[in-house]
Amino acid sequence: MRQVNFTLIFVICLAVVLFAIENTQLVSIKVVEGVQLTAPLSIELIITLGIGAVLAWVFSVWTTLQELFVTREALQAREVEIESLQTDLERYKAELEEQRLLLPSQSTMTDNTVSVATLSEPTVVKTTVPRADTEATILTPPPSELASD
Repeated sequence: MRQVNFTLIFVICLAVVLFAIENTQLVSIKVVEGVQLTAPLSIELIITLGIGAVLAWVFSVWTTLQELFVTREALQAREVEIESLQTDLERYKAELEEQRLLLPSQSTMTDNTVSVATLSEPTVVKTTVPRADTEATILTPPPSELASD
Protein backbone atom coordinates (compact mmCIF):
# COMPACT_ATOMS: atom_id res chain seq x y z
CA MET A 1 0.00 0.00 0.00
CA ARG A 2 2.90 2.34 0.72
CA GLN A 3 4.20 1.83 -2.81
CA VAL A 4 0.81 2.71 -4.27
CA ASN A 5 0.64 5.87 -2.13
CA PHE A 6 4.18 6.86 -3.12
CA THR A 7 3.43 6.30 -6.81
CA LEU A 8 0.22 8.33 -6.61
CA ILE A 9 1.94 11.25 -4.85
CA PHE A 10 4.85 11.14 -7.30
CA VAL A 11 2.51 11.29 -10.32
CA ILE A 12 0.55 14.23 -8.85
CA CYS A 13 3.74 16.16 -8.04
CA LEU A 14 5.11 15.49 -11.53
CA ALA A 15 1.89 16.78 -13.08
CA VAL A 16 2.04 19.95 -10.91
CA VAL A 17 5.66 20.60 -11.91
CA LEU A 18 4.89 20.15 -15.61
CA PHE A 19 1.85 22.44 -15.25
CA ALA A 20 3.96 25.05 -13.43
CA ILE A 21 6.63 25.03 -16.13
CA GLU A 22 4.02 25.74 -18.82
CA ASN A 23 2.10 28.44 -16.86
CA THR A 24 4.37 31.26 -15.75
CA GLN A 25 2.03 34.24 -16.40
CA LEU A 26 1.06 36.54 -13.52
CA VAL A 27 -2.32 36.00 -11.87
CA SER A 28 -4.09 38.08 -9.22
CA ILE A 29 -5.83 36.42 -6.29
CA LYS A 30 -8.27 38.33 -4.10
CA VAL A 31 -7.82 36.87 -0.55
CA VAL A 32 -10.20 39.17 1.39
CA GLU A 33 -11.80 42.51 0.67
CA GLY A 34 -8.97 44.92 0.00
CA VAL A 35 -6.18 42.30 -0.10
CA GLN A 36 -5.03 41.09 -3.48
CA LEU A 37 -1.95 38.99 -4.33
CA THR A 38 -0.26 38.89 -7.71
CA ALA A 39 2.11 36.01 -8.43
CA PRO A 40 2.88 33.50 -11.17
CA LEU A 41 0.21 30.84 -11.55
CA SER A 42 2.70 28.02 -10.86
CA ILE A 43 3.71 29.50 -7.45
CA GLU A 44 0.09 30.04 -6.46
CA LEU A 45 -0.73 26.47 -7.45
CA ILE A 46 2.17 25.02 -5.44
CA ILE A 47 1.18 27.10 -2.37
CA THR A 48 -2.43 25.95 -2.71
CA LEU A 49 -1.38 22.30 -2.98
CA GLY A 50 0.86 22.74 0.10
CA ILE A 51 -2.01 24.21 2.12
CA GLY A 52 -4.24 21.33 0.99
CA ALA A 53 -1.62 18.76 2.02
CA VAL A 54 -1.26 20.35 5.48
CA LEU A 55 -5.05 20.38 5.94
CA ALA A 56 -5.24 16.71 4.89
CA TRP A 57 -2.50 15.84 7.41
CA VAL A 58 -4.30 17.74 10.21
CA PHE A 59 -7.56 15.94 9.36
CA SER A 60 -5.73 12.59 9.38
CA VAL A 61 -4.21 13.31 12.81
CA TRP A 62 -7.63 14.36 14.15
CA THR A 63 -9.25 11.16 12.84
CA THR A 64 -6.48 9.03 14.32
CA LEU A 65 -6.92 10.69 17.73
CA GLN A 66 -10.68 10.05 17.63
CA GLU A 67 -10.10 6.39 16.79
CA LEU A 68 -7.54 6.18 19.61
CA PHE A 69 -10.07 7.47 22.16
CA VAL A 70 -12.77 5.08 20.92
CA THR A 71 -10.32 2.17 21.00
CA ARG A 72 -9.17 3.09 24.51
CA GLU A 73 -12.78 3.15 25.78
CA ALA A 74 -13.50 -0.22 24.17
CA LEU A 75 -10.30 -1.64 25.68
CA GLN A 76 -11.25 -0.41 29.15
CA ALA A 77 -14.72 -1.95 28.77
CA ARG A 78 -13.15 -5.26 27.77
CA GLU A 79 -10.77 -5.16 30.73
CA VAL A 80 -13.72 -4.64 33.08
CA GLU A 81 -15.53 -7.57 31.44
CA ILE A 82 -12.41 -9.76 31.72
CA GLU A 83 -12.06 -8.96 35.43
CA SER A 84 -15.74 -9.78 35.95
CA LEU A 85 -15.37 -13.08 34.12
CA GLN A 86 -12.23 -13.97 36.09
CA THR A 87 -14.09 -13.28 39.34
CA ASP A 88 -16.94 -15.50 38.19
CA LEU A 89 -14.47 -18.22 37.21
CA GLU A 90 -12.81 -18.15 40.63
CA ARG A 91 -16.22 -18.30 42.32
CA TYR A 92 -17.26 -21.26 40.17
CA LYS A 93 -13.98 -23.06 40.92
CA ALA A 94 -14.55 -22.55 44.65
CA GLU A 95 -18.13 -23.84 44.39
CA LEU A 96 -16.97 -26.88 42.42
CA GLU A 97 -14.27 -27.66 44.98
CA GLU A 98 -16.80 -27.26 47.80
CA GLN A 99 -19.21 -29.65 46.07
CA ARG A 100 -16.39 -32.11 45.43
CA LEU A 101 -15.57 -32.16 49.16
CA LEU A 102 -19.22 -32.81 50.02
CA LEU A 103 -19.47 -35.87 47.76
CA PRO A 104 -18.15 -39.16 49.19
CA SER A 105 -15.12 -40.47 47.41
CA GLN A 106 -15.05 -43.84 45.65
CA SER A 107 -12.51 -45.38 48.07
CA THR A 108 -14.59 -44.35 51.10
CA MET A 109 -17.65 -46.04 49.62
CA THR A 110 -15.85 -49.39 49.16
CA ASP A 111 -14.01 -49.36 52.51
CA ASN A 112 -16.99 -48.47 54.68
CA THR A 113 -19.46 -51.08 53.46
CA VAL A 114 -20.83 -52.90 56.48
CA SER A 115 -23.15 -55.82 56.66
CA VAL A 116 -26.65 -55.23 57.94
CA ALA A 117 -26.11 -57.61 60.86
CA THR A 118 -23.41 -55.41 62.45
CA LEU A 119 -25.55 -52.31 62.20
CA SER A 120 -28.30 -53.64 64.48
CA GLU A 121 -27.92 -52.72 68.12
CA PRO A 122 -27.69 -55.49 70.65
CA THR A 123 -30.68 -55.88 72.91
CA VAL A 124 -29.95 -55.10 76.52
CA VAL A 125 -32.01 -56.38 79.40
CA LYS A 126 -32.18 -54.01 82.31
CA THR A 127 -32.59 -55.53 85.72
CA THR A 128 -33.21 -53.31 88.66
CA VAL A 129 -32.17 -54.61 92.04
CA PRO A 130 -33.55 -52.68 94.97
CA ARG A 131 -31.05 -51.76 97.64
CA ALA A 132 -31.53 -50.10 100.86
CA ASP A 133 -30.16 -46.69 100.04
CA THR A 134 -30.13 -46.54 96.14
CA GLU A 135 -31.25 -48.38 93.09
CA ALA A 136 -28.67 -50.13 90.92
CA THR A 137 -29.04 -51.10 87.28
CA ILE A 138 -27.41 -54.29 86.02
CA LEU A 139 -26.93 -54.65 82.28
CA THR A 140 -27.10 -58.21 81.03
CA PRO A 141 -26.08 -59.18 77.47
CA PRO A 142 -28.75 -60.79 75.31
CA PRO A 143 -29.12 -64.57 75.46
CA SER A 144 -27.70 -65.07 71.97
CA GLU A 145 -24.30 -63.68 73.06
CA LEU A 146 -24.24 -65.85 76.16
CA ALA A 147 -24.87 -69.06 74.24
CA SER A 148 -22.03 -68.50 71.75
CA ASP A 149 -19.29 -68.90 74.39
